[in-house]
Amino acid sequence: MAQQAQKLEFEGSQGAHLAARLDLPAGPIRAFALFAHCFTCSKDIAAARHIAGALSAEGVAVLRFDFTGLGGSGGDFSSTGFSSNVEDLKVAADFLRKNYEAPQLLIGHSLGGAAVLSVAKDIPEVRAVVTIGAPSEAGHVVHNFAHAIDDIKEQGALEVDLAGRPFTIRREFLADLERQAVLSHTAELGKALLVMHAPLDETVGIDNASEIFLAAKHPKSFVSLDKADHLLSRSQDAEYAAKVIAGWSSGYLDPIVEPAASAKGDGVEVIETGQGKFQALVASGHHRLIADEPESYGGFDSGPSPYGYLSAALGACTVMTLRMYADRKGLDIDRIGTTVLHDKVHAAECEDCSEEQKTRGGKIDRFERLITLEGDLDAATRTRLLEIADKCPVHRTLESGAAVVTREVET
Repeated sequence: MAQQAQKLEFEGSQGAHLAARLDLPAGPIRAFALFAHCFTCSKDIAAARHIAGALSAEGVAVLRFDFTGLGGSGGDFSSTGFSSNVEDLKVAADFLRKNYEAPQLLIGHSLGGAAVLSVAKDIPEVRAVVTIGAPSEAGHVVHNFAHAIDDIKEQGALEVDLAGRPFTIRREFLADLERQAVLSHTAELGKALLVMHAPLDETVGIDNASEIFLAAKHPKSFVSLDKADHLLSRSQDAEYAAKVIAGWSSGYLDPIVEPAASAKGDGVEVIETGQGKFQALVASGHHRLIADEPESYGGFDSGPSPYGYLSAALGACTVMTLRMYADRKGLDIDRIGTTVLHDKVHAAECEDCSEEQKTRGGKIDRFERLITLEGDLDAATRTRLLEIADKCPVHRTLESGAAVVTREVET
């Protein structure tokens, strides 16, 4: 099954709303991770997307968010600094702790790597930390605008060009960088550390990785990213890094306890995430799904709607029923597909509805299945398969109705 990505939002350290995404595994959740992006980047940079996707495939849910003033987050970038980024990470960890589970894994890319080294000791649940192309000093980022440093100090603030975009850098930003002691935090980390760096990184030299590695105490590991660039812009480099992270961290991560209903294997549990008006987390066995409403209805559109899931149930049941019949009869069908359309129509105007349905009055839910049958089949067999589709259990449930019993459970 495909992984699910939730669109989230929470209040940052400076009061601004921070835009975030939570990449959830399709199967069991082994642990939660928090990802910190690079300087002036965003949560949606290619490296972040690839790493979050690959980690979620390995059972690790990854929260990535835009720091204050960047990407989709609110706030003024010019009023932020390395310290505020660290505080935003603390807030993000607390958000996970309150709404899901506290992060056991921190991953930081470039300056985000320096940030996770600085914040790890303040998040007690963290067991392992990963840096990717991280500088050993937060002040390393000033090389991006070295020509303007004197003017910034003299004028108090100056707009500079970074990666083709204008950013206002203030004198306070430089002073904040000078106060940081990344290597001291690394020496006091008290967590397992994986340092990942590309020997040919032209943005942050490999010597930074050496200094971080030497400052850290065991357990620690170093992995060379071979010919990758600083941003891990090639998908194969990002995917390799993610698989290494997942494998390396597995020895340090505690499993997440499954919800009671899922642990028993009976029932589907649905609970609000606290994000937006409608978003809900669906737990079915060890599977995790997101339900939501479209943006036009006031939702995030981060998952199918309830009727979307109902349509999916009908479509899945249809395909499975037809496959069982085809295999039993030895039919030569390469692939079976079903598209389900749902609408609410006036019962009296429903041409395909039964007379009983037409006389009900008001509106009626109308599901239409468009079935594709790929294979060498004659007309009679295709007609018979359409008849078999009507025998799908979900189809019968929808047509005959079902008893829904509701009661409150004491908490």
